Amino acid sequence: MGKAIVLRNHGNSNVLKLEDIIVEKPKDNELLIRQTAIGVHFHDIYVRSGLYKTLELPGIPGLEAVGIVQKVGNASLDFKIGDRIVYITKHYGAYSSQRVIDSKLAIKIPDYISDEVIATNFSRAITVQMLMEQVTQVKPTDTILITAVTGGIGKIFSQWAKSKGACVIGSVGSDEKVSLAHSFGCDYVFTYNQQDFVSQIKDITKGNGVDKVFDSVGKDTFENSFKSVSVCGHLINFGQSSGPVEPVSMSSLASKSLTISRPILFDYISNLNIYKKMANSVFNAFKQNQIKTSKLEPYKLEDASLAHDVLESRRGGGSVFLTP
Repeated sequence: MGKAIVLRNHGNSNVLKLEDIIVEKPKDNELLIRQTAIGVHFHDIYVRSGLYKTLELPGIPGLEAVGIVQKVGNASLDFKIGDRIVYITKHYGAYSSQRVIDSKLAIKIPDYISDEVIATNFSRAITVQMLMEQVTQVKPTDTILITAVTGGIGKIFSQWAKSKGACVIGSVGSDEKVSLAHSFGCDYVFTYNQQDFVSQIKDITKGNGVDKVFDSVGKDTFENSFKSVSVCGHLINFGQSSGPVEPVSMSSLASKSLTISRPILFDYISNLNIYKKMANSVFNAFKQNQIKTSKLEPYKLEDASLAHDVLESRRGGGSVFLTP
């Protein structure tokens, strides 16, 4: 018998209730894991509130966690009991003490990374890896713009891009976040709503615009993102925290020979070999100190509602996690 947070109705954090669950035995190519650290992200909040109706109710929320392998299905020969693994899944279920997962989701964790650090930052860091090395190639000669740069992904992105030699321009939602953005590697920082946003970008780039824009905000920032990118530039929209982007006409792209991408992480990690290479790149970035993380903040599994409240109140990307 295991424990899990079962979401039966959408609503505020009080709908997150701990319940007993039955944990099945692993089948071929499956692993039974005892979870040690469970990442908590704004995606989980959107699922809980009903903004994202991607989890069938009743269901167990949570996209990523770290655990110890307890049992191995017959054909899961790459793993053994006691292995420490991290996983991401679009099928949810991470808010639990134990669970069975497909072995293709699991990645072994090197000894130099703690459970807590990787449980809170794996999906963020591998998203950054996807954006910088799979969707496009961030080069030392690039000037790039990252929106929501003080969020969980943005903090990792600005550091990692800066370590590659790129000039990093960040945008934030308020003046209070400007100094924080600089501390995570941004060369320049602007607020979304400042009237001279585009002209400032043009001044920095000598009228050319940035080579690449990485926009996770969507509706509220997309117009400035579009105006800020250079001729033959690349605009990557990978989120819509402020709402969906309006359709873009082909003729507007032709005006500057632009490329626009809308990548989804789970498509990029669906190939196991590519997934492993991406994960190894993430692990190496931690090893080389190209990424520093926010303060770790643990909460017990039964206190998932409190963890959600804390995350929601801060309007930024912390390292909040659950411990079963």
